[in-house]
Amino acid sequence: MASSYSTDLKIELMVTGENAGTWGDKTNDNLNVIQQAIAGYGEQSIAGGAQTTALTIANSPTLSVARNIVIKLTGVITGNQIVTVPTGIEKTYIIANGTTGAFTVQFKTTDAGSTGTTWSATDKAIKILYSNGTEISPADLSTLSGTVASASIANQAITIAKLNSFAVTTARLATNAVTGVKITQSTITQSKLAANSVGSNQLISTGVVADSYNRATITVDADGRITSANTTASSAGMEIPTRYSVGPTSGIHTASPTANRLGVYMIAGGGGGGGGNAASGPDTYFAGTGGPGGGNSGFGFYNKPIAQPFSQPFAVGGGGGTSTSGGNTSITNVGTVNAGGGGPTATAGNAPAADLTYPIRRFVVGGPSSGFGVGGSAGSPGTNGNIIDPESTPNAGNPGNPGSPGAAGVLVVFENTGT
Repeated sequence: MASSYSTDLKIELMVTGENAGTWGDKTNDNLNVIQQAIAGYGEQSIAGGAQTTALTIANSPTLSVARNIVIKLTGVITGNQIVTVPTGIEKTYIIANGTTGAFTVQFKTTDAGSTGTTWSATDKAIKILYSNGTEISPADLSTLSGTVASASIANQAITIAKLNSFAVTTARLATNAVTGVKITQSTITQSKLAANSVGSNQLISTGVVADSYNRATITVDADGRITSANTTASSAGMEIPTRYSVGPTSGIHTASPTANRLGVYMIAGGGGGGGGNAASGPDTYFAGTGGPGGGNSGFGFYNKPIAQPFSQPFAVGGGGGTSTSGGNTSITNVGTVNAGGGGPTATAGNAPAADLTYPIRRFVVGGPSSGFGVGGSAGSPGTNGNIIDPESTPNAGNPGNPGSPGAAGVLVVFENTGT
């Protein structure tokens, strides 16, 4: 009866009474095969593009790469590699990925369902693997049970670079185990925080006083924390009136040195009312006629950012006399409000390019009973003459009365220098 060979290591199994005189040689061959399986080291080049390299185990006495316990894969690879060992072999392997090139290496059996173990494109590590005859599985920290005691780990031996992303979960940390000194600056990003996980008691104080700041000067550090905040006069609101001038007047308006914006209310002078006409004769049919009223002036608000120093001429219009126009109100480089015309034309003024025109003339300042810039009233007509005796000389008719003057204009300036 002929010899047979073992399934895993292909050792020659001799039959009793066979191989007389050669048992010593065959036994030595078998021992060499066993030695290769227990302590053998071999290298296998898998250089080249994407391919499959089949490792086989020949019958004793032939030594084979796939029988070695340690196999180093070598060569420059230019594509993903597959290395196979025969199905049906139950064996332990230590495989070193000694290739050069950023491509994957998969170590598996020839079984159709085998997925084996794969080195990533940048993984050049050594792996301990075992075959159950159909599949290759790893024997490493991902598959081994048990724990590593704290005393067995040197201080600072485990660095951030040695931990996979999200490897340290909440369940693996003792309460209060992670302190401020163990967290590198700027390593905790928004994506790593659960919603509402950071409360006020988790934030380090920056010394900023809790308060309401009006257009504050704020300092922010490199981590986005507000480290100082304060309100100064130069950053206050539009609150402080600095001019109230009634026409007719003019001059120079110099803004406060801390102001960077003006709020200006302007009303021009109203037109004077037209005078009444005189009677033209003694007869009642020749009585005079009344004059027309003066035109109302324009008025509006101007919101003006300014650059320091700011010093500009201004003029405030007075009210017009009988039948004459009022005066315009203006500040150079801010705006001009036009006056009302006098009778008999009595045209109304306007406020070109005003930022706000509002329906109530006395919205900001009161002024006279009718308001600043209102047109004068019309003069009353002349009366007819009196007929005393048809045979005598009659009294002449009376002249008409003059119209009243228009109301003066006004200029009010506010500056953003409040505290």
